[in-house]
Amino acid sequence: MAAAGAGGRACGGERETAASGTPASGTFVAGTPCAFSPSERRLLALSGLDGRLRVWETPSSRLQHEYVPSAHLSAACTCLAWAPPGAGGGRTAPSKEGPQRKKRKSEAVEAGEQLDLLAIGTAVGSILLYSTIKGELQSKLNGHDNKINCVRWHQDNGCLYSCSDDKNIVEWNTQTCKVKCKWKGDNSSVSSLCISPDGKMLLSAGRSIKLWDLETKEVYRHFTGHATAVSTLTFITVRPPNENQPFDGITGLYFLSGAVHDRLLNVWQVRSDRKEKNAVMSFTVTDEPIHVDLTISESKEEPVKLAVVCRDGQLHLFEQVLNGYCKKPLTSSRTIQIATPGEGIDSTPKPVPILAAAFCSDKQSLILVYGNSLQPVIERVTLNTLESHTCLVRDVQKTLALKTEMAITKVKTPIVNSEAKMLIPGIPGHSAAIRSSSCGKKVENKRKPGGKEESIEDRLGAMDIDVMKIKSSSGGLPQTDNFAVLLLQGLESNDLEILNKVLQIKKEVAIKKTVARIPVHAVIPLLHELTKRLQGHPYCASQMVRWLKSVLTTHASYLSTLPNLVPQLGMLYQLMESRVKTLQKLSRLHGKLYLLITQVAALEQAQDKTDVNQTAKLVYEEESSEEGSDDEMAAEKDSDEDWDEDDEGEEQSDNEQEMAVEKEINGESDLDPENESEEE
Repeated sequence: MAAAGAGGRACGGERETAASGTPASGTFVAGTPCAFSPSERRLLALSGLDGRLRVWETPSSRLQHEYVPSAHLSAACTCLAWAPPGAGGGRTAPSKEGPQRKKRKSEAVEAGEQLDLLAIGTAVGSILLYSTIKGELQSKLNGHDNKINCVRWHQDNGCLYSCSDDKNIVEWNTQTCKVKCKWKGDNSSVSSLCISPDGKMLLSAGRSIKLWDLETKEVYRHFTGHATAVSTLTFITVRPPNENQPFDGITGLYFLSGAVHDRLLNVWQVRSDRKEKNAVMSFTVTDEPIHVDLTISESKEEPVKLAVVCRDGQLHLFEQVLNGYCKKPLTSSRTIQIATPGEGIDSTPKPVPILAAAFCSDKQSLILVYGNSLQPVIERVTLNTLESHTCLVRDVQKTLALKTEMAITKVKTPIVNSEAKMLIPGIPGHSAAIRSSSCGKKVENKRKPGGKEESIEDRLGAMDIDVMKIKSSSGGLPQTDNFAVLLLQGLESNDLEILNKVLQIKKEVAIKKTVARIPVHAVIPLLHELTKRLQGHPYCASQMVRWLKSVLTTHASYLSTLPNLVPQLGMLYQLMESRVKTLQKLSRLHGKLYLLITQVAALEQAQDKTDVNQTAKLVYEEESSEEGSDDEMAAEKDSDEDWDEDDEGEEQSDNEQEMAVEKEINGESDLDPENESEEE
């Protein structure tokens, strides 16, 4: 049987998941969530960038269902998982009592319902259960506080397991739509889940990997994991290699894991020794894996076949017998690429990205899904005819063009000129696709007989607007100089697609204006997001340094007022210390000087802006009457005379004091009257 025939595959998107016991691959970067149905890969569920869920038939590439969630504009799909046969979404088995005809009818209805149920995880923390047979939403599960990263069905009891960025794992009773059990899975977000073949154990992963006992909800084993968030987790064996030893259902089994921004897929073995936590072998690929499918090994001699779709659009095939520890990473035995023929107007061949791949039940052929997520091309390829490196030439131009049959209705679709630039506000989880008409087409509008439509220039002239001022050298297109609204929306909704688009901006002016316009309460969340991205790929880290420098220089005064700044930015400080260890003193001096220079420049700029012209625009002098002026002159004259008299009196008193002092010094002081009479 193909890899876990009881489950589907998932790819792309914020997360891609599958049913229990089968691979689920994905990444936290932009992509397309998709999942193959467990029934011979006959159906492919795919959620496009427009938020719609489409179900395609893989043999004929025909669109079977299209579902538009009511909240698709605010709650994008992040992961998909088909219910495995026999699970029935948690429904109870039909009763065996009663007439035979009724029993068969109920069993037939139950079997039909068991094969069509599709679980849809959303970015707002809710899970939708969609019935493809009824073509409607069956129920909605609410129990998480943040984005759903992975959903998995139990292959036996029909329970549903989900994990989220809120650090919790939830076990759902899909029959009652209530939480059966909820427990904390990790100290950070839980990104992937996988149920063991016997249904008694559960693998969960954030960065490290834990094996849980589903009965007691306790950790059974710990594994090292990856440096980044794990995006792929699946068991690849159902029996241990050594069949002579007694089997407890889990010991000796192998499972596979892949992570974001990691080009290695690690293989782990559940051993009896609890101290053994490292991987036993690894597979190397050219880029980050976004979709993984495999055939499960049912015996010791049977090799495991692995199909890995990478972000660069290539497909790598591996075939390996699991026989213990392997030190050197294993390379792919076959590589598949798809390209256009490069004929006609466009003579240069262009690569066509592969979105997903799945093994058929015969294990000798492969289903490829490539092209556009809105109109994918589904093709079956035989593995025996492939060489070590195969490039399939496919003309997908006509297929990728959206073919929609327009019925004659009163509703008219607006035609957008190709020169027009549409500015669309950010939508959490997805962005809308826009079709533009060719610029050569003329639009004919119905008008009243004898009526003449005025040109835009005439209309602007009537509004007293200078047309030449509107036209610019770049064609007059509106340009935005900052993305503060999008950045704030991405931080509040934790939407990685919006954050990726905003933080990939390289223009220094746009970065500075965006940082300057964000409110102060968003500074700390932005620094946490930048710190998280600084630990990733070096190219991404170099881009984040520009944002970090702008945030620290623009909001330095606000950050200095926070009392708990050191614990909040401790990780960022340690990261910067480790990066600049070789030139520590020079880097510190450069950072301090740069901070001082930018603060002085900002202060001067603020002072220049606050200077106000103090010159009065208008001076008003009140005219006085002649009488009033005469009185004022007389008063001034009297006051002048008084001042003169006072000055003369002060001068006389000063002269008398000086003469008295001189007489005392010369001994010529005046004699008393009595002495004068005696002398006479």
